[in-house]
Amino acid sequence: WSFEEDVLEYAQAGFEGIGVWRQKLSDMAESKAMELLNHHGMTVSNLLWAGGFTGSDGCSFRESVCDAVEAIQQAARLKCKCVVLYTGSWRGHTKSHAHRLVANALEQITPFAEEFGVDLAVEPMHPGCGGDWTFLECMEEALTLIDPFESPALKLALDTYHFGISSPDLSFLQDIAHRLAIVHLGDGTNLPQGEQDRCELGRGVVPNKRIIQTLLDSGYDGFFDVELIGESVECIDYPTLISDARNYVA
Repeated sequence: WSFEEDVLEYAQAGFEGIGVWRQKLSDMAESKAMELLNHHGMTVSNLLWAGGFTGSDGCSFRESVCDAVEAIQQAARLKCKCVVLYTGSWRGHTKSHAHRLVANALEQITPFAEEFGVDLAVEPMHPGCGGDWTFLECMEEALTLIDPFESPALKLALDTYHFGISSPDLSFLQDIAHRLAIVHLGDGTNLPQGEQDRCELGRGVVPNKRIIQTLLDSGYDGFFDVELIGESVECIDYPTLISDARNYVA
């Protein structure tokens, strides 16, 4: 679907928010996109994505930093409170050097996030499928990265697909609920391995309803953003997918 189709179909399905992929947004004038969102009363839950500070996506460090600043400004124009950040992969760097690169980037972009009132949601991913996106493999590593900055603009993104299967003990959610800027809901039948292959919510083994309730009980008051990616869902009729997702979380 195009961005316009996304907004129309989501609104028709009863959703009040939408996660926006920046590449889709670039296919139409931003002013038209904003007009479309306003017309349908849709809030942008999170803007995906910025980062790649290790150069793993082919951009230089300076280009990645400038792009992150642009994403922050774009989020502010869209009245979106959250930009998702991926560090980039190791790409041959030592761990200490990769951490220094990302810390340097955060040092430069965090003041812009604070100025524009936009949270930067650093997202770790399961090592089975996230190595091309980020070298952060757990929430503890992400917190170790952002805590030294002591900035209210630096937060976390939690994707239940990456950690819901491998973390049967959900008590850690109580500790990080107040640090989360966005929660991505995903489901799967097996641990992430290779390409992400998610299934419809409720059809896999991720205890999403228990995760949602734990987060709400722990004070999380942000968006829950459904992510449907992979071969298992690509062949399913899109309106059916979003209707089923709506029914699951209702």
